[in-house]
Amino acid sequence: MTLKTSDLCDACAEALACALPLRGWGRRRAFSGNIRTIRCHEDIGLMRDVVSSPGNGDVLVIDGGGSVARALFGDVMAANASRNGWAGLVINGAIRDGVEIDGMDIGVKALGTVPRRGERTGAGEVDVPVSFGGVTFTPGLRLVADEDGVIVLPHGLTERDIRVDDALAATAAYASGSK
Repeated sequence: MTLKTSDLCDACAEALACALPLRGWGRRRAFSGNIRTIRCHEDIGLMRDVVSSPGNGDVLVIDGGGSVARALFGDVMAANASRNGWAGLVINGAIRDGVEIDGMDIGVKALGTVPRRGERTGAGEVDVPVSFGGVTFTPGLRLVADEDGVIVLPHGLTERDIRVDDALAATAAYASGSK
């Protein structure tokens, strides 16, 4: 059974939902994993190094400051990330090569697309807490993403630890008018 972000939020009040209008690319429209982070501005150098290392099913969260002037991720790096076992990426910024990424076994959430590639200076920071959309993405916490959005679970919890049965029953009762 695939757990939905909306059900997880209903069942776990401490789950934090990113309040940005992120769009999805890649064949993995739903993905989850432990968080790794990069903070950079219009620069792909660090991202290239990180996705070239083993992903171990983790999710890379890139805080590009919301800039859509230059893409922080594209098809070459998506192929690298997929090959190296990354579950997905969440990018507070833009990507490019969206059509090509849509055909790959990777999940990507970003603000949009732009054709211009980011710089390659390597400026930025890796594995530091980053904040956007009202959420602080802390390395090691669990992230769950699907078509409805991106959430971060409380420390020590995975999506499998959260019982959604009661929340689903309450929603069904409310929808039927019995509550």
